[in-house]
Amino acid sequence: MGMSNVTPVNGAVLAIEMLPALAFAFAGDGVQRKVTGWPRSWRIAAPAFLVLPYTILALSSHMFRWEWFAIYCTLPVVITWLLSRAAAIDPEQRGNWRDAIILLTLGLVVDLRWFDVAWPPGLRGLGNLLLVDAGLYGFLAIRQLSGTGFDFRFRRSDWKTGLRELAFFAPVVIAIGLLLGFIHPHKNIPRLGQATVSWIGIFAFVAVLEELFFRAWVQNLLERRVGRHAALVIASVLFGLSHFNKRNLGAAHFNWRYVLLATIAGIFYGRAWREQRRVPASAITHTCVDWLWSLWF
Repeated sequence: MGMSNVTPVNGAVLAIEMLPALAFAFAGDGVQRKVTGWPRSWRIAAPAFLVLPYTILALSSHMFRWEWFAIYCTLPVVITWLLSRAAAIDPEQRGNWRDAIILLTLGLVVDLRWFDVAWPPGLRGLGNLLLVDAGLYGFLAIRQLSGTGFDFRFRRSDWKTGLRELAFFAPVVIAIGLLLGFIHPHKNIPRLGQATVSWIGIFAFVAVLEELFFRAWVQNLLERRVGRHAALVIASVLFGLSHFNKRNLGAAHFNWRYVLLATIAGIFYGRAWREQRRVPASAITHTCVDWLWSLWF
């Protein structure tokens, strides 16, 4: 959400959507215990309230549609119900077809921008954050998926691991990127405040969301089925493929250069996450890569 999109209503919607994410990020165990104590019907129905941000924003923008209201009211509930069944059928958390269906659905909706038309121009990120909230509630509070590492009480090791993987990755991607003609160095020295705000924005609204999906959920579940090494490769390839339609050059539809570089990046992000199973660590690597790219490439 750019500065031109910041209005009291948009800010209020963002705050509402951030509350669940912040609750899981800083008090996940407490939220999990609280939700577990609710009656089952409440646990399943509760995420229907995630329709509230859409309703507020759509009404204020004169874009309200009942069909989108129904989707945002029912989809989080369906996700929750499926994950409650997965938790009951697969208590060992080896991974269940319901997990795969939900991850595939969320991934396609976000990557192919199926729901973007429901939101005002420039505010599609709020739609994505709503889906993140639904996933967090389902996977952490209901499925109680272990080992996600979605805990943002930062540790020194998060920075050590994240910056180490950046140092390993940077020479590789710069060399390949230059060879492929995908990156083009340019001089850009922003003010300290501007650079700091940019880093924080990338961290909060890009890196954390993608690392949550591809590492905490996808790679985490894959490890239980195919092992650490195969899971790292598969999750990285999926991460790379999610960039197929990003930064297209000319009339190219499948941006294979971006897919290749993003796949390589995914290896290093995945290594950062799996060292101590911490989303903050991989998000630091991810943020630094995107931030440096935006500044100098």
